[in-house]
Amino acid sequence: MFTGIVISGSQLAYAASVTVQHDNLNVRTGPGTNYEQIQKVHTNETFSIIQEQEEWVEIELSNGTGWVSKEYVTISEEDTEEADATEDVEAETVQTNPSTETNTIKIYYDHSQIRKGPGTTYPITDFADKGTSFEVISADDEWYEIKNNQIQGFIHKGLVDVPQSKRSSGIKHKTIVIDAGHGGRDVGSISASGEYEKDFTYRTAQLLSHELKALGANPIFTRNEDEFISLASRATLSNFLDTDAFISIHYNSVPELPNVEGMETFYYHDQSKELATLIQKEMMKETESRDRGITYGDYQVLRQNLKPAVLLELGFLSNPEMEQLLLTDAYQKKMVTGMINGLLYYFNQ
Repeated sequence: MFTGIVISGSQLAYAASVTVQHDNLNVRTGPGTNYEQIQKVHTNETFSIIQEQEEWVEIELSNGTGWVSKEYVTISEEDTEEADATEDVEAETVQTNPSTETNTIKIYYDHSQIRKGPGTTYPITDFADKGTSFEVISADDEWYEIKNNQIQGFIHKGLVDVPQSKRSSGIKHKTIVIDAGHGGRDVGSISASGEYEKDFTYRTAQLLSHELKALGANPIFTRNEDEFISLASRATLSNFLDTDAFISIHYNSVPELPNVEGMETFYYHDQSKELATLIQKEMMKETESRDRGITYGDYQVLRQNLKPAVLLELGFLSNPEMEQLLLTDAYQKKMVTGMINGLLYYFNQ
């Protein structure tokens, strides 16, 4: 995600970073001490800032991102001059459907992820900003292998292969309402190990928000913490805002059938069917989970929602093997990548 302020014309960009002021500082999966500790960082180490939230800051690590308390770091900004105007970048032509014959592409979104191989299981090796040019070395159905003088790797086509007629649209500036199912006294389903669905949905929602921000979208939560929010209020928020898509995140549970598995996407109004189709399709590509398809669902958050809205059932917490998989960052990222790709195709069609 691009961090800072961009001014049209001759640009002055402010790139924020943090320097650690405390040895063995805990890095966590979210902004609070109740989140899982994933590693430690040490005095004088410096990291780029992804985002800030109250007394916490998310930093970019070598193998992903994590959150640290602002109390133990120093935040600094670095001024850099960039010659090209925003309008100039907007006007650049995107090369679509390149072959491998020395064609080039331009990155369409800021902070696009470059990976070591053609898939989300491969580590992120670099980031590229909008307008950056690359030579295409090879291509398959979903990925380009690319290179320029500084970077070589793979990028998903959804981040660059934008139809010419839709250049000004895409996911950037779109308002996506993210509904983390349940919350507070409404704990939702119970997992095989006794964990609550509300905690799984909130974790997935946070990760989805992070990825949407990296693409320049405007994600908004129906709940910002572990609190009870009525179903009517969730739909009302979506209707009140200039919402482009509403995504309700849930997990299934059938304790008497502990081996059942798979993902399913629900819609209510016909206007939401295409969104449901694309998200379900892309999640299946990323996770290789059992495809339970898309289904008409008479749910209040969908029925009372006037905007394109879907409800995702992302797996069965009652399946012990699935629960353990859902607890991993790698699988969570696959699911979210599928959601993002579905949204990209939806807005770019």
